[in-house]
Amino acid sequence: MKVHRGDEVVILLGKDRGRRGKVKKVLPRKNVVVVEGINIVKKHVKAQGKQPGGILEIEKPLAASKVMVVCPHCHRPTRVAYRVEKGRKLRVCRHCGSLLDGGENAR
Repeated sequence: MKVHRGDEVVILLGKDRGRRGKVKKVLPRKNVVVVEGINIVKKHVKAQGKQPGGILEIEKPLAASKVMVVCPHCHRPTRVAYRVEKGRKLRVCRHCGSLLDGGENAR
């Protein structure tokens, strides 16, 4: 997947279009991401044992195709390019050419 945990993303479609947030969780098999503060829904929960019931607000997953990575250097939404250096595949910004990984998340 081109989106990794910790990336800042902008939402392209849906009720939260245009908002930015940080990726909290990535589920590559389902091709979805969970973004902090985005796609909030209310869930009605029945009391179980000592846990009280009520209405919870939770973050639901979004399709990865509905988000776009924001470059940390030029602060623009960008498509992801790849560059191979020293046998590692690195993600690169298409606008400014800077690394999106910072090197530590590179595979």
